[in-house]
Amino acid sequence: MRFLDRAPRFLFFTGKGGVGKTSVACATAVDLAARGRRVLLVSTDPASNVGQVFDVTVGNTVTEITAVPGLDALEIDPEAAADAYRERIIGPVRGLLPEVELAGIAESLSGSCTTEIASFDEFTELLTDEAAYAGYDHIVFDTAPTGHTIRLLQLPGSWTEFLATGGDASCLGPLSGLDKHRATYAAAVAALTDPTRTRLILVARPQTSSLEEAARTLGELSAIGMTDSRMVVNGVLPEAAGEEPLAVAVRERESAALAAMPATLAVLPRDVIGLTAHNIVGVDALRALFAPPAADAAADSSEDVEIADADLGVLVDAIESDGHGLVMFMGKGGVGKTTVAASVAVALAARGHDVLLTTTDPAAHLTATLDGGIGDLTVSRIDPVTALEQYRAHVMETKGAGLDEDGRTALAEDLMSPCTEEVAVFQQFSHVVHQSRRRFVIVDTAPTGHTLLLLDATGSYHREIARQMGESGFGFTTPLMRLQDPAQTKVVIVTLAETTPVLEAAALQGDLERAGIHPWAWVVNNSIAASRPSSPFLRARARSEASQFERVRGYADRLAVVPLMAAEPIGVPRLLALGGVPQPT
Repeated sequence: MRFLDRAPRFLFFTGKGGVGKTSVACATAVDLAARGRRVLLVSTDPASNVGQVFDVTVGNTVTEITAVPGLDALEIDPEAAADAYRERIIGPVRGLLPEVELAGIAESLSGSCTTEIASFDEFTELLTDEAAYAGYDHIVFDTAPTGHTIRLLQLPGSWTEFLATGGDASCLGPLSGLDKHRATYAAAVAALTDPTRTRLILVARPQTSSLEEAARTLGELSAIGMTDSRMVVNGVLPEAAGEEPLAVAVRERESAALAAMPATLAVLPRDVIGLTAHNIVGVDALRALFAPPAADAAADSSEDVEIADADLGVLVDAIESDGHGLVMFMGKGGVGKTTVAASVAVALAARGHDVLLTTTDPAAHLTATLDGGIGDLTVSRIDPVTALEQYRAHVMETKGAGLDEDGRTALAEDLMSPCTEEVAVFQQFSHVVHQSRRRFVIVDTAPTGHTLLLLDATGSYHREIARQMGESGFGFTTPLMRLQDPAQTKVVIVTLAETTPVLEAAALQGDLERAGIHPWAWVVNNSIAASRPSSPFLRARARSEASQFERVRGYADRLAVVPLMAAEPIGVPRLLALGGVPQPT
C-alpha cells in the first residue's frame, strides 16, 4: 500500500460513511504492528465498532489487542467523555456551592455541544500529550463520518480563534476554564498541519457520490493546513465476480465513476483494494485485506441464502394509510438513506399527496438523486451554514434591538460560539417537524453521529420546556414528544446487509429506544442476495448476508429489502420503480 510509505506518526482515515474506513484503518494498524511498530488505534466515531472488528471489548480506555502484538486500541466514548468532563468542572466545587447552583451548572453542561467538546478534549490529548502516548510509533485514527470529522478537526482552529477574540464560552459552563487549554489547542493545530507528523488518507468507494464527498473533504481539510493526503479506493468489484450482467453493469459503473474522479483526487497517490467475498471481521481477515487470496469464494459450497420478497412499496402503502405524518430515515452514512427516502417521497407524491422531502445531512446530494421533480413534492435542505446566518441575524434583530452598543457587541460575540450552530439547526428541524401535522414530511437525516446530536438537542429543548411549563398547568408539545409518538412519527432505519452497518444500526436503535423512540421499520439496501446473482464470488458475497438478515429480523417490526441494481436508482422514474409505483413499459 503506497499510503504506508514512510508513514508518519499520525494517520487519519476519513471518508463518507460506509466506505470501509474502519476496515482499512484496522488493517493498517495490524500491518504496522506486524512490522514491529507500537501502534495505538483510535476511533473518534460516536458509533465506533473497532471492538467488534477485533471481537474484543475496547471502550473508552486503552486496551491491548492480544491477538496482534504491539497493537492497542481506544474508542472515545462521547457520553463517557462528557461525564468525565462534567465531573472535572463540578467535582472541585461540590460541597462548596449550594445544590441549586450545582444543578444549574449541570444543566448548562447537559447539551450535545458539551459532549462534542469533551470528545475533542480527549482527541487533543492524543495529539499533544507526549508523556502519555510517547511509547507509540503510530496513532491510527478511524475517524467519524465526514461531516463530524471535519467539525472535529476544525475545532482546534475555531477555538483558538474564538479565544483570541475574547469569546464568551457560556455554553460550556461558567467554570469551564477554557482559556487554560489554549496552548493545547495550538499544539493540536501544529500537529495536524505538520506533514512530517500527520497524513490524511481519504477512503472512498468507486462511486460518484463517495468520490465527490472525498474531494469535498480534501478541500476543507486542505484549507485548515492538512497537506499530506493519499487516496484509497476500497471495495472495487474484482474480476472474480465473473461476467454476469449484474457484475458487468456494476464494474462499468465503477470504471465510469473512477474515470470522472474529481481532479483534486486524481493527482493524489492512490491505492485500490478489491471487494472481498466475505465480511472483514477478525484478525485473519484484516491481515488478508491488503493482499486478498484470488477467487476465495470458489471453494465455498454452502447453499445460497433465500431472501423473501419484501419490496419498499409495502412500506409506502402503510405510510400512506395515515394520510400525513413525519417519516425519518436514519442510519450509518453511505447505506443509501437518501435514495430510500427519495423513493418513498416520490411514490407518495405520485399518489397525489402533498410531500415535503428534506435533508439534515451536511453532505446532502438529494438534488442529484432526484434529478427532477414530480407532482406535489417540495424539496428542501437544512443547511447548517444558512441556518446559522439566519439565526444570528434574527437574534440581533430581536434580542439585540433594545441593547446599547456594548450590549450588541457582547451579544454578537456570544453568537460566535460554536454551539450556536446546534441551536440554529435545531430551530429549523423543529419547524419541519411542525409541518408534519398537515402533510407528509420525509426527512433524510445526516450520518448517525450528527443525527444523535440533533436528537440530543431535541431532548435538551424538551427538558427545558418541561421545566418551564411543568408548574404552569398549560399543555405543550415539544418536537421530542412528536418524535416519540408513533401516531405522528415513523422512524425507518436503513442499513446494508454487512456486519458494520448492521451493528451500527442496532446501536442506533438502542439510542433511539433510550430516547423513547421505537423504530417503525428497517430497510436493507443494496442486497446482493436479493439480486440473486449467479457467479461463485457474488453468491458467496450473498451468503455472507444471511447472518446479517437474521440479526435485522431480530430488531425490526417491519422489513423491506432493496436489491443491488445494475443501474443506480437515480432520477424520478427509477425512484418510483424502487418505491413500488408501476412504470410504463
